Amino acid sequence: MDREARLKRLRFRAWHRGTKEADLLIGGFFDRHHEGWSDAEIDWYEAFLEEQDVDIMAWAIGTQPVPERWDGAMMRRLKALNYIEHPE
Repeated sequence: MDREARLKRLRFRAWHRGTKEADLLIGGFFDRHHEGWSDAEIDWYEAFLEEQDVDIMAWAIGTQPVPERWDGAMMRRLKALNYIEHPE
């Protein structure tokens, strides 16, 4: 699958998580950061989306420790939470 098709698929998955809160966190992160991602970062995000929303949200807000597998630069950007825009 080419890069654009892969990103389009990831965007859909990021914005259709099941709860509005997860959509804003995971989809907002994708929208803010995906343009600069390397292939390795796309791989990371693709695998990361397989995790449960409740776990991703807990890691992002710091109520649960981040598993070593996900810890790193991408998680630090996710934890910044500066990409979430409140819907009007």
